[in-house]
Amino acid sequence: MELIDGNQIAADIVAELKAQVSGLPGRKPCIALVRVGEDPASVSYVKKKEKTAAEIGIESRIILPPATITQAELEKLIDDLNADPAVDGILVQSPLPKHLDEAAAFRRLAAHKDVDGFHTLNIGKVAQEDDTGFVACTPAGIMELLARSGTDLKGKHVVVLGRSLIVGKPVALLALQKKAGANGTVTICHSGTKDVASLTRQADVLIAAIGRAEFVTADMVKPGAVVIDVGINRVPDPSKKTGYRLTGDVHFPTVAPLTSKVTPVPGGVGPMTVAMLMKNTLKAFRQNHA
Repeated sequence: MELIDGNQIAADIVAELKAQVSGLPGRKPCIALVRVGEDPASVSYVKKKEKTAAEIGIESRIILPPATITQAELEKLIDDLNADPAVDGILVQSPLPKHLDEAAAFRRLAAHKDVDGFHTLNIGKVAQEDDTGFVACTPAGIMELLARSGTDLKGKHVVVLGRSLIVGKPVALLALQKKAGANGTVTICHSGTKDVASLTRQADVLIAAIGRAEFVTADMVKPGAVVIDVGINRVPDPSKKTGYRLTGDVHFPTVAPLTSKVTPVPGGVGPMTVAMLMKNTLKAFRQNHA
């Protein structure tokens, strides 16, 4: 069993981006990070993105409207960023407060600045295998983890647990593409799937993104499979100072010994998401200044 080290692979990508950005003439790429309100997880994520951007040499513009901002005010803010030639990429941190329409906010972003990859046009470009679009960061990170750990999906049965727009659907589209490292045969399982275990046991590569703590157990995995655990779940644990421990969608202690390769939680897919956001920001800079 080989542990796929997401921390190390993400660090390698950050180092590569730093070298590329340092060689750019003139101004450096700029990402606007919009965080509405004080959700603790969002505060932490935006700080991590700001820190990684600084390490690479990418400018980050942190915009902190109050939690009481109206939909119209948020959309005006996005319009202003869309029109600002000094901003190459825009990220609206999810989740937004309940009174705001998150999908409408994502649609408001200019597609060529949508470095999170959630705009309808960018998702469509993934389906059409058009490389000018931006791929959502977590699915892009999964594909990088597979490629850099020596896993070629060609001819492999890839089973994706989950059908979200953030992970499940786009990673299935990426695995299907007629490209080096892809060309997989893809099955998507979800809450309406009958006998999920009978399908996951067929997987050469299992991507678990269902959002249920330790859902995947040893009896659901084929020996020798590659398992990518996308889940980040908080499970109560009185022995921890925080009162909880982080775990994935896979029951790691029993599943890991069966696998040929597996990602841990934390330290697997998570670090890749921020690295791929920065990669998208550099891509946006280059396309916007081509």
